[in-house]
Amino acid sequence: MIKIELICVGKIKERFLEDAISEYSKRIGKYANLEIIEVKDEKTPDNASEKEVLKILEIEGERIRKHIDDRAHVFAMAIEGPQMSSENFAKHIDELGMKTSKLQFIIGGSLGIAADIKKKADELISFSKMTFPHQLMRVVLLEQIYRAHKIIKDEPYHK
Repeated sequence: MIKIELICVGKIKERFLEDAISEYSKRIGKYANLEIIEVKDEKTPDNASEKEVLKILEIEGERIRKHIDDRAHVFAMAIEGPQMSSENFAKHIDELGMKTSKLQFIIGGSLGIAADIKKKADELISFSKMTFPHQLMRVVLLEQIYRAHKIIKDEPYHK
């Protein structure tokens, strides 16, 4: 069974998001060993300067870096990454599962992900050109991972 880790900046604050994350985590458990790793987010001052933003990204990046496994295939969630259909995502996950025993997905904080973490990732992936709250992105990613496994196993799932 493949190991999937989500490395996420920040804690979930809303109960409805916690409930959705719990539900999809439970569903994914049938197909993969899932672990969600939360790293502390930095407070961003209002009207933060570019220098302050880069410093925050650097600090959060250091926290993320401690959890990146060089043996895993690492995805960084980034708006500039390519998009793919759910079917293509499932096919990609299935192919990677034959080459590696661990997949890691990085979700940055409200400012995104440090450039050096994006470079360290094996690939960038985007689910939309729109910007989503990083906490909601966790739910969206988990749903797509679950959907991918249903597609891989040729099991019915709503479209």
